[in-house]
Amino acid sequence: MTQNDRDRLVTLRKAKKKLIKQREAAEELGLSVRQVKRLLQRLKKQGDKAVIHGLRGASSNRRIEEKIQQKAVRILAGETYRGFGPTLASEYLAGQHKIVASRETVRKWMTTAGLWKAGKQKIERIHEWRPRRSRFGELVQWDTSEHAWLEGRGERMYLIGMIDDATSRAKARFVDSDSTVENMGVLESWVRCHGRMLACYTDKAGLFQTAHKTKRDQQREGKDRSRCRRLRLAALWGN
Repeated sequence: MTQNDRDRLVTLRKAKKKLIKQREAAEELGLSVRQVKRLLQRLKKQGDKAVIHGLRGASSNRRIEEKIQQKAVRILAGETYRGFGPTLASEYLAGQHKIVASRETVRKWMTTAGLWKAGKQKIERIHEWRPRRSRFGELVQWDTSEHAWLEGRGERMYLIGMIDDATSRAKARFVDSDSTVENMGVLESWVRCHGRMLACYTDKAGLFQTAHKTKRDQQREGKDRSRCRRLRLAALWGN
């Protein structure tokens, strides 16, 4: 029995002998009058043991929960349960290991142990290689390499290359600049040697894209067309 229990017992005995009122005992113990009445009844039946809490000496619920949590985390950290979310983990814990816990409780356990990150889980996307075309000439890959071919011992050079997707047959040329003229020259060389391909795969360089016309370009084209019409009319009137 602790000193606090002894003090409570003294107060209850005074209330039992009616040396103080039950209301005064309640104020002294920090309890309600109803709780004091229940304690007096227990004191009459059990004696001095009435002031000792019934759960004293028993394992706390908190300690039991910590043991269950540690066991659940050890299980979920295994290879078998890698990648499991809280919902599926709680189902397997209940079905396979007789550990019953709500989804939110399992989520808290997994988050604390670093087995689950809050928020949307992203699945890594596995890159799959595109199968090659089946015949020569179906697709030609066309690109320019900016590698330092001369290693600083001369002017910068570019390597424009074209390679057939099906057979890896290639054709390339060193040039001074990655310009439209040089690229068209390589294309002409390929067509003269191997014929016209069905399709080309290029990068997003500007020379392979159609530029969007601005309002200024449209106005200029309109002026040019008007000028051409005036010249044609003048030529007709002159005749």
